[in-house]
Amino acid sequence: MPDRPGPGAGKGEWRAWLTAGRAAISPQQRVLEANSLAQAVTGLTASTVCCYVPFGSEPGSLSLLDVLRDAGARVLLPVVPSTPGPLDWAEYTGTSALVAGRLRGVLEPSGPRLGPGGVGEANVVLLPALGVDHRGVRLGRGAGYYDRSLGFAGAHTELVAVIRDTELVEELPAEPHDVRMTAVLTPGKGLVPLPLT
Repeated sequence: MPDRPGPGAGKGEWRAWLTAGRAAISPQQRVLEANSLAQAVTGLTASTVCCYVPFGSEPGSLSLLDVLRDAGARVLLPVVPSTPGPLDWAEYTGTSALVAGRLRGVLEPSGPRLGPGGVGEANVVLLPALGVDHRGVRLGRGAGYYDRSLGFAGAHTELVAVIRDTELVEELPAEPHDVRMTAVLTPGKGLVPLPLT
């Protein structure tokens, strides 16, 4: 694993370090973390939640989506557009309605599309991240889909990045267009409001 990035490190160095950390996590640990995250959202109160289907080493699981639905929330999932831009959204109605998306290995809902404005219907957005810092700066994979999408969220929508405990770091490089997270959700700490002071 590469050395932890030092002061002044760029996004590329942080992505490499965080990705290497994820690669070192065993399948058994991923299952334990997924169960903890699903348990952590049982108390979430929201009528509509935007979430995601975990891809690769992203934390989370399909059972988290089912926990949200069982609690009465309408769950919306992203649909990756054919050209770079904001994400489209569609309702999650169960695992049988998930289909292969445009990006290899990504599952998406097969139902009617709500357009980029679908995220504006959510009280809470649970989104993937490689890391988040104490100020709420989120580091994604670099494709920019969420950066283009979160501007459609409501002014009072909770933006919660789902990460591992070790991926909450003191400071990440930030750019003016970065949308700050209001909280993170981790397997060990549960929901952590941001910024941390």
